[in-house]
Amino acid sequence: MDVIELSPRLHLLRFPVGQAYLWRDGGELTLVDAGPAGSGAPIAEAVTALGRHPRDVRRIVLTHFHEDHAGGAAEFAALSGAEVLAHRLDAPAVRGDVPGPEPLFEDWERPLHEQALRLLPQGDHARPREVTEVSGGEVLDIGCGAHVVHVPGHTHGSIALHLPRHGVLFTGDTVAASPVDGTVMPGVFNLDRAQVLAACLRLAELEPDVACFGHGEPVTARAARALRSAALGRPA
Repeated sequence: MDVIELSPRLHLLRFPVGQAYLWRDGGELTLVDAGPAGSGAPIAEAVTALGRHPRDVRRIVLTHFHEDHAGGAAEFAALSGAEVLAHRLDAPAVRGDVPGPEPLFEDWERPLHEQALRLLPQGDHARPREVTEVSGGEVLDIGCGAHVVHVPGHTHGSIALHLPRHGVLFTGDTVAASPVDGTVMPGVFNLDRAQVLAACLRLAELEPDVACFGHGEPVTARAARALRSAALGRPA
């Protein structure tokens, strides 16, 4: 797992598939997404290497239920005591009560999905039994007020997390950046692509400076412009 400092308060944690983010408020940390199964211990080691204790991570905000984002949540929550939050529509899949719905793949996405599956741990893994459910519209005690934005499309319960005082937006997999050239694009492996495109525009209207994606390099300046371009299919 790679740990990359984006700012003194924000670190990117990169896994073989997907990535998470660690946000600092004074002595308190928030983890946005938790990587695939088996990521709990590496995340704890990364937190320790940054001079903090895993118990300083007070909450894990899951942007959606997919395994590359929620698979490590139970393990890290057990190590840290962190509260796990997810949208009420995705929470049953996060807990393992029901299987999450399969994406509606476009033909060109299938090889990419098969490649990603080969990199993810196989078999059963622990699921967080205690999940605090959100619906969108809540303001969390993160970064002087973090707004939970419900952005269905990638999954029914996908959320973004917006920190307006800091100009930072965590998009989950609603938006991504190409691993080839960094082009910002709508996310893939969706339930409803039209909803994803609409969500990209909604997120652009928040006028973030920094956009942190579930896959690909974050945009650290003029992110709103990149989000609009992604939704409209135009280069930024």
